[in-house]
Amino acid sequence: MGDALELSSVDARSFGTVGRVSVASRPVLEEAPRSDAPLVEAARTGDRQAFADLYRRYVRMVHGVLLVRVPRADVDALVQDVFLSAMDRLPALREAAAFPGWLASIARNRAIDFLRRKRIPTEELIQEPAAHDGDASAALAVLSEIRALPEAYRETLVLRLVEGLTGPEIAERTGLTHASGRVNLHRGMKQLRARLERNATP
Repeated sequence: MGDALELSSVDARSFGTVGRVSVASRPVLEEAPRSDAPLVEAARTGDRQAFADLYRRYVRMVHGVLLVRVPRADVDALVQDVFLSAMDRLPALREAAAFPGWLASIARNRAIDFLRRKRIPTEELIQEPAAHDGDASAALAVLSEIRALPEAYRETLVLRLVEGLTGPEIAERTGLTHASGRVNLHRGMKQLRARLERNATP
C-alpha cells in the first residue's frame, strides 16, 4: 500500500507545528539519492563545508530520531549535541558507507543518555503539555499516539509524518533496507490509525 493512501487518515501538514528544525536546514525538496561517501571522506579530513552539507542532508533524520524519544523542548539542543559528537568522532568511522546508520545510532544513544541523566520516565513523553493552537494540539495528540507504539514503528512514522521524509529517504538515512523501512511504515501506520480511531470513539 502506498504512502498516499496510508496517510489519508492523518493530516501530515499539521505536524509543521511540531518540528522545530529551521527552514534553512529543512528544504522542501530533497536531492536525488546519492552516495554520501565523498562528503564523509572530505569531512573526515576536516572539511567544514562537507560536514555542513552532511548536516543539511541528515538534520531531519536526527531531529526525528530524537523527537520519538525525548521531550520536544529538548530536541533542538540535542540535535546540535549529536552533530558535534559526530564531528569529533568522524575520523574513527571505518567505512564511509556506514555513516547513516552510525549517525542514527549516535542520536539514539544521546537520547538514552539524556533520559537517564534527567530521570525522565516514558510516561512523561507520551503526555506532554497540550498546545493552545488547535493544529498544534492535534499534531501533539498524534505524536503522543506514535510514541505509544512499538519502538520498531515509532521512528519511521515520525520521520515520515513529522519530518516529511519519503520511504526511500528514511531507509537511506537510517541505514535500514528499503524493504524493512516499507514494512515498518505500513505496519506502524496501520496501528496508528487503529489507535486514533479507538480514541476518537465516544
